[in-house]
Amino acid sequence: MCLAVPSRVLAVDGAVATVEAFGQRRKVSLLLLDEPVQPGDYLLVQAGGHAFERVDEESAQASLALMEQVLALGGADLRAW
Repeated sequence: MCLAVPSRVLAVDGAVATVEAFGQRRKVSLLLLDEPVQPGDYLLVQAGGHAFERVDEESAQASLALMEQVLALGGADLRAW
């Protein structure tokens, strides 16, 4: 099972987006998405670097807040969750 962290889109360049989550930026492929993506959107990204789903901001923020709570418990490794 994978845990996908919602990542906020910072920029889009063709089929590649620059996204940010927990202060980390990376480039991800948009080839698996069937809808347009723009800065400010939130995406779920596979471990291989392919975005596979766009999520609404409210759901993304709720997931990020929960993940921050888990990290605050002292476990920097989410696999322990």
